Amino acid sequence: MAAGLPALVLLLAAGLTAVGAVTTRAGCLDAAREAALAAARGEPGSAAGGRHAPGGAEVSVTVSGDRVTATVRAPVRTLGARLPRITVSATAVAAVEPGTPGPRP
Repeated sequence: MAAGLPALVLLLAAGLTAVGAVTTRAGCLDAAREAALAAARGEPGSAAGGRHAPGGAEVSVTVSGDRVTATVRAPVRTLGARLPRITVSATAVAAVEPGTPGPRP
């Protein structure tokens, strides 16, 4: 029991960190999608992505030709001070809608 309990605690910490990473990635994907769609409509994409992004996330929007690409990166809190930080990211691409005044990052 004394040898198995630390391994069980480590496994639990790794599992909770993985759940946190998956949840943060889903939030990044939602924010990237919203940012790309907003920029494709001619609205400020970074502001739209920032409203939906997880805490501490960075939103970047680039426009190239008739495509808008939004990328959101966010840090994941790990359980334990000695563990390295994890960063997850998500990217979404949208076509610029015809007749818009021009996409804005």
